[in-house]
Amino acid sequence: MEQDTCTVRVPTGYVVGGWRVGEALASGSWSSVYRAARVGPGEPGEAALKFIPTGTLTNRQLSHLADMAGREVAVHRHVEHPGLIRVLDIIVIDDPADPVLDGMTVLALELAAESAAAALERAGGRGLPDAPRIIAEVCGALAHLHEAGWVHGDLKPGNILLMPDGSARLADFGLAAHLDGTHAYLPPGGTSDYVPPERWSEPVRCHGAAVRQTADIWAVGVAACQLLTGRLPFPGVTSRARASAAAAYTTGQADLTLPDNLSEPWRRFITDCLAPDHGTRRRHDAASLHRRAQEIAAISRPSRRLHVAAASLLLTIGLVVALIWTLPGHPAAASKYNGYFRTDADIPPAYYDLIVEAGTMCPENKAVSPVLVAAMLKAESGFDPNLADPAVDEYGIARWTPAVLKFYLPAGQRDQVPTPPFPPEMSIPAVGRYLCWMAPKLEEIPGSPEENLAAAYRTSTDVVRNAGGVPTDRPKLTLYMGKLRTNLTQYRPTT
Repeated sequence: MEQDTCTVRVPTGYVVGGWRVGEALASGSWSSVYRAARVGPGEPGEAALKFIPTGTLTNRQLSHLADMAGREVAVHRHVEHPGLIRVLDIIVIDDPADPVLDGMTVLALELAAESAAAALERAGGRGLPDAPRIIAEVCGALAHLHEAGWVHGDLKPGNILLMPDGSARLADFGLAAHLDGTHAYLPPGGTSDYVPPERWSEPVRCHGAAVRQTADIWAVGVAACQLLTGRLPFPGVTSRARASAAAAYTTGQADLTLPDNLSEPWRRFITDCLAPDHGTRRRHDAASLHRRAQEIAAISRPSRRLHVAAASLLLTIGLVVALIWTLPGHPAAASKYNGYFRTDADIPPAYYDLIVEAGTMCPENKAVSPVLVAAMLKAESGFDPNLADPAVDEYGIARWTPAVLKFYLPAGQRDQVPTPPFPPEMSIPAVGRYLCWMAPKLEEIPGSPEENLAAAYRTSTDVVRNAGGVPTDRPKLTLYMGKLRTNLTQYRPTT
């Protein structure tokens, strides 16, 4: 891949510890991986270097990147297993001459041939011939991780690495967490197709959202279906539609309909992993799944039948999804928004649903509300979806900086920095995710919780915390806060 598309850009030939950086291999939403050659004698001669920008955070970047790096390092230091990617070295860059790289954590990992996600892409809609063995090996590694008290938190084909000898390794522990009793606590994140629906209902507090090891079991079921058939288990042309289908299944409103080309043993295996609730899913721990996968792999062979896309089914799904989201603005529909904000104010009706969605993402945080979101959007852009201010690198109705926005997109859309223009459908829900992430960090700060959040959005949580509230020594912020207070007064419901 091209270096200029990487989250972390490292010059070719740059030396880190005993390694010389080569081509870029992969880049996620918060780190980048490069091929590297050993400088001097020693084995192995090559490695994958994962660069984690823990030392270069700016005000409006995510301070939780340092926490995620700490999670990754902690797993590698405390858990070892042949099915977990092996760490060759852990390095912290000391290079004051290069402030971008200075302070970064670098993991030197054993070099894989490719990820299971890349192999699936090459398979062109089919499953992988070695899927049964890969699933068994992943379950073995996960069983060891769980026994050590950890939750992986982001198990998916992209984090299953295939080695040159064909063996599988579980990798990427940036969202991993150690159990504290029956739960672990994870930061916001994860890829929606592999996250059980109950996780979205868990409130996000200052230490993260509660999660159990059965969340990984759900992810095993989704990944196993994909590895065996090339298809995800829930229908839908978008991640949002698939998440809705998964939620309908777990609440009993729809049946689980798996691809036809699954053998019966694998169908039962995946169905058990995708049990609709934690209590049922917990009966099938990773150790028992490992044994079952080994037995099935020994007697079965993966189906090589071509998957035929059913165009009529996709069309039906698209129509259903379209019908779910009705447009506001008709006089008869306005009344349902009156409890959130004044519909006789200047809030554009086209954005009502998006503003309500953003303002109700974390109901336990009363400061995050549709009124606040609407007031901020008016102060940011005057509700202008086409705003572009390249001088400060801010765009769209919420004045997002691209490098910051990507962290608040839906899971699965954070692999690269988005390119402006940013439509309201992207910008407004991201405001809600950002506010929900900031709110617990500002709970003890004096003053108006709403104003503290808006000021942190314009600056950072650290700035507001250090000032003990809204800073008074920033003229631009003072002007912004004046607009915000006016908007809050105008938009707040009268009943």
